[in-house]
Amino acid sequence: MSALKVLNYRDLVRIAEMARFTWRHSRGSHNTFQSVDGRVIVIPDHGNQVIVRPLLRKIIRDMGLTVDEYNALVKKL
Repeated sequence: MSALKVLNYRDLVRIAEMARFTWRHSRGSHNTFQSVDGRVIVIPDHGNQVIVRPLLRKIIRDMGLTVDEYNALVKKL
């Protein structure tokens, strides 16, 4: 398994958009995104702070990506 590259909110949103997720709504500092096949993810917006690894791993899993697929998308940023 590859090492998980941590990102801040803005970069993770770009990864979600690359994975065909679109913004739906926000509530407080949490933004909800939905994929074309109906999967929903919530990404917290805490400015430039990095998203901690356990939460990042859950978001990646909810997106339906593997760590290797995620890292490949990170390289495209």
